[in-house]
Amino acid sequence: MAETEFRDRLYRQAAEQLAAIDGDWARLVAAVGPCTHEPRPAREPYEALVRAVAYQQLNTRAADRIVARFLDLYPGCEFPAPEQLLATGFDQLRACGFSARKIETIQGLAQGRLAGLVPDRDEADAMEDEALIARLVSLRGIGRWTVEMLLIYTLARMDVMPADDFGVREGYRHLKSLAALPGRREMAEAALPLRPYRTIAAWYLWRVSTLPDYTRRSRVVPG
Repeated sequence: MAETEFRDRLYRQAAEQLAAIDGDWARLVAAVGPCTHEPRPAREPYEALVRAVAYQQLNTRAADRIVARFLDLYPGCEFPAPEQLLATGFDQLRACGFSARKIETIQGLAQGRLAGLVPDRDEADAMEDEALIARLVSLRGIGRWTVEMLLIYTLARMDVMPADDFGVREGYRHLKSLAALPGRREMAEAALPLRPYRTIAAWYLWRVSTLPDYTRRSRVVPG
């Protein structure tokens, strides 16, 4: 209970700081309401990264089905160990819905975990954001966005802005009535005043598309 109360208090503080930035942010925070961001800190980085790869460039429903079929390959365990994943045949993984490229990536994560390149939870908790990003993007198929999802949802870091994320960029475009999506550099610079709560800011930007005003007025600009 104490942890939940601390989190809720932190989220309220973050929302108040964001709302104080300008009228646009104040209206967004008021329209969305209290932050209900829910990290999943029980997962190990290896598991979180494999799951993040499954969701890359797919809608949530399709990725959910792939992950469910993947987990069905390993009855009796919550998530396969790296050794189990590496022992799984290509055709079995392909039948789950993974592309050949994603199979190569998740197998690389399993190998990286066994080699110590993918850290365990305690080591990851002790690493700075940029150090962890630099380390993990050396793995084939792992980009900055994937590691940022690890930072946000598994390591519960509060000051991460995934500036390449389409939903974040589109949310900001609508928030500021921009003619086109901001680029990564522009989005990163725009996020500087949002420190040290850039994760919460991203959470609010992700929810712009759920607002009635968005569905009435917004046109999605291809990225």
